[in-house]
Amino acid sequence: MSFPRSVRIVEMGPRDGLQNEKATVSTDVKVKLIERLARAGLPAVEVGAFVSPKWIPQMADSADVFARLKRRPGTDYPVLVPNEKGLEAALEAGVEEIAVFGAASETFSRRNINCSIAESLERFRPVTAQALERGLKVRGYVSCVLGCPYEGAVPALKVAEVAAALLELGCYEVSLGDTIGIGTPVKARAMVETVAERVPRERLALHFHDTYGQALANIVACLEAGVAVVDSSVAGLGGCPYAKGASGNVATEDVLYMLRGMGIETGVDLEAVAATGAWISNHLGRPNGSKVGCALAAQSA
Repeated sequence: MSFPRSVRIVEMGPRDGLQNEKATVSTDVKVKLIERLARAGLPAVEVGAFVSPKWIPQMADSADVFARLKRRPGTDYPVLVPNEKGLEAALEAGVEEIAVFGAASETFSRRNINCSIAESLERFRPVTAQALERGLKVRGYVSCVLGCPYEGAVPALKVAEVAAALLELGCYEVSLGDTIGIGTPVKARAMVETVAERVPRERLALHFHDTYGQALANIVACLEAGVAVVDSSVAGLGGCPYAKGASGNVATEDVLYMLRGMGIETGVDLEAVAATGAWISNHLGRPNGSKVGCALAAQSA
């Protein structure tokens, strides 16, 4: 059994987590959350999304959040950008990395971003071209890689096709998202192996939701397959507004604890992240979604 010696963690909480909160989260709280996560040593913290507030009102203040951040050297602060209008706003805010979000399911693509997969890729083309021309880094997401809430099973070959298209558009990395968290280890690894025939493993990342409690097991299976980047969300915040019943991303604390136990380096302070998870959960008035976070809090009580 062979695993990478180090893993890069991409923190999703401030964007993928908070975008699904019903109560408005203040700009002050968002800035404090991002800065605490960065101080914990996370190499990338997704700040927000330059999208229409009509669709995701929680992200309406992303430009203000970005402007007020005290950015830490060594941490990247990507933002989600769906189109050229979003890119223009991101450039005005001084963003240095963007992400584009596609799907491996036709129905999910139409329900999520109101266009087909092919149309979404064409929509991204001028966005990625302009971003790269301006010196920005571009990351790609593929959702529904292990199943769709509308179509059921999604062929791994389709995932590979979309991932390869994002790579061709200039994405330095493609994150594979199990949006509704239905994957299991054997299926997750098989999907990664298929995608790796089109996209180098070192250009892939894992973005697994924990709806059925399988995310950590799926991550281990895919680390063994040669992927060394994991998306996660502090306190397990988040979900998917277009996937009914889907719980949040795997908790950052749980991933860090598991990797520490495996002897895999991350450069992230687990205890600092756990304290931040407890803080944001308390502020939001919701249970902490991290089992490790809850265990650490109980020990210190």
